Amino acid sequence: MSRTSASPPTAGSEVSAVPAGSDVPAVKADSALTHGLKQRHLSMIALGGVIGAGLFVGSGAGIASAGPSIVIAYAISGLLVMFVMRMLGEMSAANPASGSFSVHAERAIGPWAGFTAGWAFWVLLSVAVGLEGIGAAKIVTGWLPGTPEWAWVALFMAVFLGTNLAAVKNFGEFEFWFASLKVAAITLFLVLGVLAILGVLPGTDAPGGANLRGDGGFLPNGSNGFIIGLLASVFAYGGLETVTIAAAESENPVRGVAKAVRTAMWRIALFYVGSMAVIVTLVPWDDPKVAAVGPFYATLDHMGISGAAEIMNVVILIALLSAMNANIYGASRMACSLVARGQGPKRLGRVSSGVPRTAVLVSSVFGFLCVLLSYWRPDDVFPWLLNMIGAVILVVWIFIAVSQLLLRRRLEREAPEKLVVRMWLFPVGTLLALAAMAGIFLLMLREPDTRDQLLATGALTVVLAVIGVVRQRRAAAVKN
Repeated sequence: MSRTSASPPTAGSEVSAVPAGSDVPAVKADSALTHGLKQRHLSMIALGGVIGAGLFVGSGAGIASAGPSIVIAYAISGLLVMFVMRMLGEMSAANPASGSFSVHAERAIGPWAGFTAGWAFWVLLSVAVGLEGIGAAKIVTGWLPGTPEWAWVALFMAVFLGTNLAAVKNFGEFEFWFASLKVAAITLFLVLGVLAILGVLPGTDAPGGANLRGDGGFLPNGSNGFIIGLLASVFAYGGLETVTIAAAESENPVRGVAKAVRTAMWRIALFYVGSMAVIVTLVPWDDPKVAAVGPFYATLDHMGISGAAEIMNVVILIALLSAMNANIYGASRMACSLVARGQGPKRLGRVSSGVPRTAVLVSSVFGFLCVLLSYWRPDDVFPWLLNMIGAVILVVWIFIAVSQLLLRRRLEREAPEKLVVRMWLFPVGTLLALAAMAGIFLLMLREPDTRDQLLATGALTVVLAVIGVVRQRRAAAVKN
């Protein structure tokens, strides 16, 4: 059944989860959703999904560790992300579904794999909603001292809860303008940076290669520093997956996801690798401001841009609010898809007027609970929660790669016309990506900080996998 041929329900109707054992539960679940997203929405969701606080602030720690070699680190991890998105784009263009990689994993590996990947991603997004709310509230309370952080978090939650409870086109419009502002900000940063490097920006001198060679050289902290920078860069790219979830609610899912994936990949490489190159060329990598207040602020300040701190605070606030909006959306659609496939409580999958409102509410409440934990248990429960989601994106990427490896041969045999997007250098490209992911896991085990994240994420993954296997066996027993 074609995804685009399904007609949405009438306003006010409700659709319950499809019983387990149905041959096409994912398609039925998606047919209950509306088709309100346009191509411009998808393109900006793809770009805006990865341009966030991880780039604007988190990259500072990577630069402080790797020095100028952070450019190579971002290029390597960016290439891996391009391969992952190409694989996901291939599967999503062939079979668009709001459950995205969870649906693909279920088709390729089995229901337990879809369960594990889907719920792990739901936990990641829901916790991230809370973290982003905390970060946004800290910025606003800096402008308005004396106002409580929790009140701002509650306000942000209420706004984006309302956005996501309404028609999906409202989410698309919010995300389009949020992403547009982020793209405009980083584009302007790159233009100013290139002018400063060339020495044509008023008040600046061309630095040449002094900052790339000085203070310890291109690799000042050796291989260990480079590894830390590489790990930081990998996790900064998380967020692209949301576009394949959103594609299921677009006017033309197949064409939409194919175009969004193709155009986003080279732009992301330009934004990430380009911005890192500008920063380390203009500013000494060991400048205290890089790690303390962020590399983008340090660079704008170096270029003599007045009000650099406030400009970056506005950009980061927009990035955090955009991420909150997108993560509530992604979490709710993933939960709805899981329930439709018999992988969760039925009430969570109810769709009203084309929106999975119960899933939106639960995802938001879970995010707000994380905010409360940051106040109630800041020394034990909250850090454990952060560690638990630390490497989830890598787990998801592994499921994507294994699923694509298995489904590609099936598509070539059964429906080659669906291969609108093709993975590069298949199967070698897929195997190289899997090898790179395994290498990242090994590197994480080497570092004390990332080792804790890896072990906590591993525990979450194992628990979900065991539950998924048990559920799969019970369903098989009932069916037989």
